[in-house]
Amino acid sequence: MRWWVGILALGGAAAIILGCAHGVADESGSSSKADMSVLVEPAPEKGFNYPYILRIPGDAASASNQFLMVEPNNTGALSDDLQLHLDAAKALTVNGIGFFVSRSLNLALLVPVFPRPKTEWEIYTHMLDRDVMLLREGPMKWLDLQLIAMIDDARGRLKKEGVRVNPKVLITGFSSSGVFANRFTMLHPDRVHAVACGGINGLLILPYISLAGEELLYPLGLGDYESITKRSFDLPSWCQVHQFIYMGAEDENDAVLFDDGYSDSEREIVFTLLGKQMLLDRWEKCQQIYRSSGARVTFNTYQGIGHGTDCAINYEILEFFRTSIDDRWGVTRIPNIFQGH
Repeated sequence: MRWWVGILALGGAAAIILGCAHGVADESGSSSKADMSVLVEPAPEKGFNYPYILRIPGDAASASNQFLMVEPNNTGALSDDLQLHLDAAKALTVNGIGFFVSRSLNLALLVPVFPRPKTEWEIYTHMLDRDVMLLREGPMKWLDLQLIAMIDDARGRLKKEGVRVNPKVLITGFSSSGVFANRFTMLHPDRVHAVACGGINGLLILPYISLAGEELLYPLGLGDYESITKRSFDLPSWCQVHQFIYMGAEDENDAVLFDDGYSDSEREIVFTLLGKQMLLDRWEKCQQIYRSSGARVTFNTYQGIGHGTDCAINYEILEFFRTSIDDRWGVTRIPNIFQGH
């Protein structure tokens, strides 16, 4: 695959120009600095084996309360050709929810270019499923840590461009990438300031080790969290994350029914403990659990909406992130006991 379209020296490191928006003239007749999108090459020595796209608003350095917006890529198809996933990630940087929010708030945007292989179809990378989290060899291992490495690399590049961003990120996603965002937040709550995710099959990773006597292994819960992550779950940090989680009332896209996203044993546990019906049984139970567990969360179910969003929803997501940056969204409640039920 050929990525060399044009070279940009960004902070002294080579990157690839995907395209630049035109500067906007102000009333004085001068032009603001043009927006810039760069494709950063894989850097295994830095901890990431795949490229990522970094979009930098031209006036980002002048903005206050700077955060890096992250939107995981979601190709929606299996392919062993990374170019397909790159093309889908590029599209996100100009028409995704993350683009809309980041452009509206003058924030930098990071979109990883993770693969979703056809030859290893059961490894649902774009959902950060159990199969990928158990990988211990090969380029796809530890995709969550690879994303963190990309974030740290992007922060360094932005700093050299005069843009200093908060160590914590804003993350958004829809459908598979929404599930990724939800799970990533549970895995690394200390790295997330706010998350908005939708179209998530009415199912969330639960902040419980067990439920009704049934152990909840990843990605259903925290049953084997420590063995996978090699650290304890950080409850106080998770309770501090601003969360906005939503579903369309007409959504019929249920990934729990399919073998690439869930195993038979996972599906049985979901159906037994949370409900076979995505809406409203499973969705309502997950909401109840999050609310009772101290999460700083707002849920919305949008009438007349299927597996997608509209302008009104996108603007509500924008307002959520805007107010979360100002720390005005929701109230923190940390429970004294957090062992599950």
